[in-house]
Amino acid sequence: MGKALDGVKILDFTHVQSGPTCTQLLAWFGADVIKVEREGVGDITRGQLRDVPDADSLYFTMLNHNKRSITIDAKHPKGKEVLEKLVRECDVLVENFAPGALDRMGFTWERIQELNPKMIVASIKGFGPGPYQDCKVYENVAQCAGGAASTTGFDDGPPLVTGAQIGDSGTGLHLALGIVTALYQRKTTGRGQKVNAAMQDGVLNLCRVKLRDQQRLDRTHVLEEYPQYPNGHFGEAVPRAGNASGGGQPGWILKCKGWETDPNAYIYFITQAPVWKQICNVIGREEWLTDPRYATPKARLPHLTEIFDEIEKWTMTKSKFEAMEILNKYDIPCGPILSMKEIAEEPSLRKTGTVVEVDHPTRGKYLTVGNPIKLSDSPTEVKRSPLLGEHTDEIMKELGYTDAQIRELHEAKVI
Repeated sequence: MGKALDGVKILDFTHVQSGPTCTQLLAWFGADVIKVEREGVGDITRGQLRDVPDADSLYFTMLNHNKRSITIDAKHPKGKEVLEKLVRECDVLVENFAPGALDRMGFTWERIQELNPKMIVASIKGFGPGPYQDCKVYENVAQCAGGAASTTGFDDGPPLVTGAQIGDSGTGLHLALGIVTALYQRKTTGRGQKVNAAMQDGVLNLCRVKLRDQQRLDRTHVLEEYPQYPNGHFGEAVPRAGNASGGGQPGWILKCKGWETDPNAYIYFITQAPVWKQICNVIGREEWLTDPRYATPKARLPHLTEIFDEIEKWTMTKSKFEAMEILNKYDIPCGPILSMKEIAEEPSLRKTGTVVEVDHPTRGKYLTVGNPIKLSDSPTEVKRSPLLGEHTDEIMKELGYTDAQIRELHEAKVI
């Protein structure tokens, strides 16, 4: 059976993380992704954070699976000719250059439309139109400007960024959806269009519950499910909420047996209202069921700190996995704090293809994330990332160049 995106050709001008995340996802679904790179240099991440000398870094390999690489000198007239041929042949051009870079290369929207009216041009920028639209943006800048950092951490500490790459990879995922949507609309209109995703916008989309809470705070001046309630202070903006769940079911991270030496011996525990009786029974506090201070969800809100303190006395007698096994028998929502080492070694994630081992010709075997989206009729095969310029000759022949012409362009260092 074919892949979901068989027949779709992607011209990949992306680099570093946000754009490559997008194009890798499309490649996993079967699109032919042609990554355009500079001869001798390539994507800057090929050489960043290397752990194996003279081999592509994990930073690069884990973001560029299932792609083909072609090297082109875009500043050379004949190199520009090659790129124009690729624009005519491809369905989508994806880029995450600095604002205006594509125009300076001679590939304005108008020129691309002349070459290929059906071309979809997809771009990632740091900010959308506005006061910061020309600013350079990295992952943590996006987290700060998108509202995530101001609401992450504890009330008595500074703003914090998260280890999840919600700015870069998160925006890449948003852009991939935009591209697939534009491809679907093209079936009706026959036209290409521009697809834009700003990193600030992508982060804010993932922080929508905090924008929800800002409006609730403006109206009520208090957020009862936040740890500042009832004795803390609420200002004008949504405060940092520690490990509070951010929803109607209060949750917190609690210590488990071994926490003194294991920094990840913790469990996330949610005091969901429908299983309150089971929670009280498991931890041996049956008297809470009739105590008016704890009998209803609203009554419990001012006492969440002491409630979690009591639950933690129970979790500290169990490993996080023992606690999980007991709590799941009663449908009490919880989850272990899994380290990256534990995730890398988890057999079930290997079985589902969420974590994959890949063999690379210069760096050997390594682990990578697989496709997080599973299609029943289009299973993903994770193929290694391309070596720099590995598919140049192959792609040139597909564009109609002869062996002699290809040799000539190599000698002129155009490709």
